[in-house]
Amino acid sequence: MTATDYNGKSEKVRNLFHQPEALQFLILSFFHLFIFSHFAHAQQQDSTFLLNDVVITGTRTPKLLKDAPIQTRVITTADIEKVDATNVEDLLQQEMPGVEFSYAMNQLKHMNLCGFGGQGILFLVDGERLAGETMDDVDFTRLNMANVERIEIVKGAASALYGSNAGGGVINIITKEGTEPWTLNLNGRLARYNERRLGGAYGVNGKRLHNMLNVNHTSIDNIHVSNAENPATQVVTTIYGDCTWNVKDRLTFTVNDQLKLIGRAGYFYREQTRVADAPERFRDFSAGLKGLWDISKDDNLEISYSFDQYDKSDYHKINKLDVRDYRNVQNIFKGLYNHYWSSNGILTVGADFMHDYLMNKNLGSKTESQNTFDAFAQYDWIINTQWEVVGAVRYDYFSDKKDSHFTPKLSVRYQPISNLNIRFGYGMGFRAPALKEKYYNFDAAGIWIIRGNPDLKAELSHNFNASADYTKGHYNFTLAAYYNEVHNKLATGVPHYLPNDDKQLYLDYTNLAGYSVYGGEAAIQARWDNGFSAKLSYAYTNERLPKDKEGHTINNQYIPARHHSLTARVDWDKQFTRNYGLRLSLNGRFLSDVKNVEFIDYYDISKGTSTIHYPAYTLWKFSAVQQFGKAFKVTAAIDNLLNYKPQYHYFNSPLTDGINLMVGVSVDIEKIK
Repeated sequence: MTATDYNGKSEKVRNLFHQPEALQFLILSFFHLFIFSHFAHAQQQDSTFLLNDVVITGTRTPKLLKDAPIQTRVITTADIEKVDATNVEDLLQQEMPGVEFSYAMNQLKHMNLCGFGGQGILFLVDGERLAGETMDDVDFTRLNMANVERIEIVKGAASALYGSNAGGGVINIITKEGTEPWTLNLNGRLARYNERRLGGAYGVNGKRLHNMLNVNHTSIDNIHVSNAENPATQVVTTIYGDCTWNVKDRLTFTVNDQLKLIGRAGYFYREQTRVADAPERFRDFSAGLKGLWDISKDDNLEISYSFDQYDKSDYHKINKLDVRDYRNVQNIFKGLYNHYWSSNGILTVGADFMHDYLMNKNLGSKTESQNTFDAFAQYDWIINTQWEVVGAVRYDYFSDKKDSHFTPKLSVRYQPISNLNIRFGYGMGFRAPALKEKYYNFDAAGIWIIRGNPDLKAELSHNFNASADYTKGHYNFTLAAYYNEVHNKLATGVPHYLPNDDKQLYLDYTNLAGYSVYGGEAAIQARWDNGFSAKLSYAYTNERLPKDKEGHTINNQYIPARHHSLTARVDWDKQFTRNYGLRLSLNGRFLSDVKNVEFIDYYDISKGTSTIHYPAYTLWKFSAVQQFGKAFKVTAAIDNLLNYKPQYHYFNSPLTDGINLMVGVSVDIEKIK
């Protein structure tokens, strides 16, 4: 890099923090508070972070967070409460830099996590996959944050343990089990646009039987927003609200000291009205049974079955007909065995079988199905107190087209001193072509005919990563870097006409070459004895987009990742008396601008393309939680604290029209005295 290039990039970074100006002020305030909190308690005793939490996602075996050989980000119940998140979208975009949610067709939500879309990030609930998708992503409104114990996030290729769709990472949502004899929580929240959130959780815990039932309801009206004149690309004028119901039940039966059975069932319903006489409905039915058997002190076995069915339909009010046009059903059988070799290592072997069924009106044959089978093995070798090496390999077989893949993974953890961990890793990721990508054939809003491709190859990626985290007293520092090289990227290609037909455009699913993404993260967090805690995280992402045969960048169906993103949080907790406590939280996030090459007119591609500039933005949220006794919590929050209003509501703009006041209450009935 020349000096001119370096100075140019530096100038861009400097300008970044002037868009908008309020960002600089708030970051400076954050550091002032950081310094004040450090010196405000000069005689405080040395303390450490809560790194003794047990995590399971990275290796599928229990590990202390501080000793996990694969870097794992944990979002706790306390974190969820501090940001007052309703679903996983609310939580991730406030807690993690490098995450952005934007709109795809029909205002369906799309996630970008460090260059990987929702189709490359595997979402799990208690380790189980989810059926159904909305424009390549799971339905994020299904993932309600009520009764969540923690969320474990592993970035980088995890296909060796979790198979397809885990090339960019895994997000595992782990629910609470409860230990009290009985619990009953009732909660609610109100906000602008008639937004309501109501929930209840009832749990009983006997000697052998434990049950937890959760019921949650949300609703919000349609929001009409305004835009300035002459937008550069498509804008949103109405943000469609919805109404949801989410019911989950989890039953645990402890047969004896060695055997435990877990059953679960769930129902999800969402209705969204984009057309007054034909609201769209989304439903999910889920169930599962799992057995956990401690065969001996060194051996344990897990066997499970899970069922998930996700439906979409249009309800025609005049005729009172509910017309289903989409159904995805997954039946999954799993087995997992662990053997502990004294204190030197852990052997893990497992296998899965899944029957995947898809009904979609846009499929040429209306229905398609396939069976998948996999087997994997992992050895976690604890060499000594300083070195740990984990190696894994997996084989996947897909009955459709009789496709198969091997995916290896290797991770190394080095601990030169007790409070410093250095990690290196390599993983191969892959994503098998979805049934829709192979067999779709439908007219997309009169723009073009989207066609599947039965000859698609699996998307393969090579992920290299390195990280270091250091903890000293009240402070924790983390640095991480990664590089992903993706081959045969699954996407739609370049719109084209068929020979001798210049009237109808076609858009085919295809494999693209030349895509890669690299970046890094840095975070500093602190907790002090005076009630203050703070965290500042920064992520950098850079994508190299694929090109066509003429060397032109292929039009991206989604907005590329923003290069720079930052999240910040400051909390203050104070218990004034036995019956009154107060917690104040300030959360902020900043995303830099981004450019994307798009067609000037999607109905006439002969007009060519133009580069669209999407501006930077920052959003902040302040909340206050008052605790009355042990049973009552009252929450007041101001979202979009700086009253930010985008000039144009593009698909990846924050879809807000200004400040929003939220008020909520939570009551733990069993704690009332």
